[in-house]
Amino acid sequence: MITRRQIIAQTAAGIFGATVHTRRAKAFEWTGIPPADAGFVADLDERFDKLIADKRAWGVHGVVVVRHGRIVLERYFAGDDEVWGAPLGRVAFGPETLHDLRSVSKSILGLLYGLALAQGKVPSPEQPLLDAFPEYREFATEARFTAVKVEHALTMSLGLDWNENIPYQDPANSEIQMEKAPDRFRYIFSRAFIAEPGSRWIYGAAATTLIGRLITKGTGQSLSDFARATLFDPLGIGATAWTNGLNGEPSASSGLRMTPRDLARIGQLILARGQWDGRQVVPADWLDRSFRPRLAIDDSRRYGYFWYLGDPRYGTPPNRPTTPWIGALGYGGQCLFVLTDLDIVVAITSGNYTDRNQFVPPIRIIREVILPGVS
Repeated sequence: MITRRQIIAQTAAGIFGATVHTRRAKAFEWTGIPPADAGFVADLDERFDKLIADKRAWGVHGVVVVRHGRIVLERYFAGDDEVWGAPLGRVAFGPETLHDLRSVSKSILGLLYGLALAQGKVPSPEQPLLDAFPEYREFATEARFTAVKVEHALTMSLGLDWNENIPYQDPANSEIQMEKAPDRFRYIFSRAFIAEPGSRWIYGAAATTLIGRLITKGTGQSLSDFARATLFDPLGIGATAWTNGLNGEPSASSGLRMTPRDLARIGQLILARGQWDGRQVVPADWLDRSFRPRLAIDDSRRYGYFWYLGDPRYGTPPNRPTTPWIGALGYGGQCLFVLTDLDIVVAITSGNYTDRNQFVPPIRIIREVILPGVS
């Protein structure tokens, strides 16, 4: 069994092609509080343990629940894990263990874009996307490309023919094809349209790849360096790693590795409207724009700027008041839920990478433990 210290050491050694950062700022340490003192039932821990013991939630690696800025529930388990598809074997997870966030990275990328925008280093969402990629105009032959704005990338509504609804092990997966292409941006701008820009949510790494490039071009820094300087250090976030894509650069779509405790800090930052320790880290107006519902994903979820937004009915038992949520979701069951009305943050890491029901365990944790546990 690989221990958490070995995982940190292996990642730092660059075995997995990652850009690694350790904490440069003063450490922030969470404090705990008994569930009953935070407005939960006293046996919240026992209810969670029963959910795991009954196998209603499986493949869970780590859970951190925060209310009113303090940890009320924290659990770690041993399980098989991987880094971007590279097997790690069985890992004994703990508070210091880095974990793939996969597409939770996309939501954090959205925060980084707001930070770069505040510095005047990236285009506004209303600007034409092609203006920022003049070197690829010759490949963007469809007339509809002139109507694509930066905002359409932030909302995953580019309208391009893109399919990530098949396994990532399938070479026909659009993200895999993009990764293997000699020039990923030429690949993106050569895609045909299947919808008008801004009219339909189509999940895919094309959007985050474009936004990631705008950040690196505008700031002159890698994503990992910019994130560390503008977001992670101000929050006192500890060691992180950002796995490189096949182009040797940190993957904007799914490469970030972080601990559940540090992921929970991102959620707490959202609850505090971008403030941390008396400082406005992320502009509040950018958060307002990010969490404004732009497109429908399905009957119960909407999408903002790289963030999922829960319809009040979603994840709420019929006998409870409505509970809106802001969320980030990643392949394998990685989740960050911010329950705004209840002042609750839930960070979950999991190893259900090939399980078609990979989001069932996190949803059950919310619906069967957290929400019913609010006293």
